Amino acid sequence: SLHFLLIMLVILFLLPFIFLMVNSLKTPPEVGAYPFRFFPKVPIWQNYIGAFTKLSSTVPYISFVSRSLTLAVIFTIPMLISSAFIGFGFARLNAPGRNFLFILLLAMMMVPGLVTIIPQFVLYFRLGIYGTYWPWFLWGLVGNSFNIFLFRQFFANFPKELEDAAEIDGCNPLQTFFLIFLPNSGPVIATVAIFSFQWIWGDYFTQSLLLKSSDTSATLAMRIFNAYTDVRGNPILPLNYAGIVVYIIP
Repeated sequence: SLHFLLIMLVILFLLPFIFLMVNSLKTPPEVGAYPFRFFPKVPIWQNYIGAFTKLSSTVPYISFVSRSLTLAVIFTIPMLISSAFIGFGFARLNAPGRNFLFILLLAMMMVPGLVTIIPQFVLYFRLGIYGTYWPWFLWGLVGNSFNIFLFRQFFANFPKELEDAAEIDGCNPLQTFFLIFLPNSGPVIATVAIFSFQWIWGDYFTQSLLLKSSDTSATLAMRIFNAYTDVRGNPILPLNYAGIVVYIIP
């Protein structure tokens, strides 16, 4: 019974993706046909070619992909470094006020991001970095409460003997971090990297607010949802679905 429940849940979660896949292979009349037909009469695989070639008359699909990847890397790498450093400090360094600061960090996890987005927008505009990728680099540079928490919990479970052995061998805390803790942190590094990448790749609101849609910094998340239209401005739904299928694969 447990396996049956899990299989049903998997199907339930896959239904939106299956719906996108099926509709991406239809013709425009089939998408809006009544009565509704789930499967197309003849799959139109050319829709995927159209999704790559008709995204923009001047900028190809792969360019928007590269912009989104660039933005994800600009955010993810500093996020990994800063979160690992701060998590190591909370877990292994005995400093005055450490526990209070950690509680304050956990409290920050309960603050919705939307509460601070408008003040940040004003700040970035006044700093002259609106419409650039600098805000994401700065976000990554200061870490993230949840990611710091993950690193802290992971590093706190390391045996004290490893740290003592490194200290006997003459390692300072920085060397201990790079030689002992970081090389053995593959699982938490992979987890934080995946979470960070997914947030940047799938985020539409923040990118549409802080980047200019007509600028060369526009990402795939900003462009994909209103990219495929005919000469009268009506959406070409099968191409939309095909583009979104490729977009959400990562």
